[in-house]
Amino acid sequence: MTTDAPGAPPPTEAEAAIRAYKTVLATVIDQRPSGTRQRLADALGKHRSFVSQIAGTAYSTPIPARHLPVIFSVCHFSPAERDSFLAAYRVAHPGKGPVGEARRTRHISLTVPDMGDDKQNAALDRAINEFIQRISSIAGKG
Repeated sequence: MTTDAPGAPPPTEAEAAIRAYKTVLATVIDQRPSGTRQRLADALGKHRSFVSQIAGTAYSTPIPARHLPVIFSVCHFSPAERDSFLAAYRVAHPGKGPVGEARRTRHISLTVPDMGDDKQNAALDRAINEFIQRISSIAGKG
């Protein structure tokens, strides 16, 4: 957990609770096999930097409730870790919690051509992720 700068106002209860649940998440991720951050980013359809923001206590970015089932599934939270996380989450975000249950996911790797340009590579990555999310949402409705 990070410490506040000298002279900074004390964190509010909600800010402290956000830090508390982010600390639980960061600890869980750090105790999991290498590649967990990338698998989580893939499952969320986000970049690794998003995972760093939602797991880093230095960032004020809250974790959207809709992402909780995926986080619990991919990171394999124990019941105690989940309870600790949710207790702090509910203090930070009263009335909010996990939305639905996450479907099991699996990780696959693709080899794609290097487009020779960072913007084109990012566009290709987004297109692939969007395609997978669309297919998954169609499969989930059937």
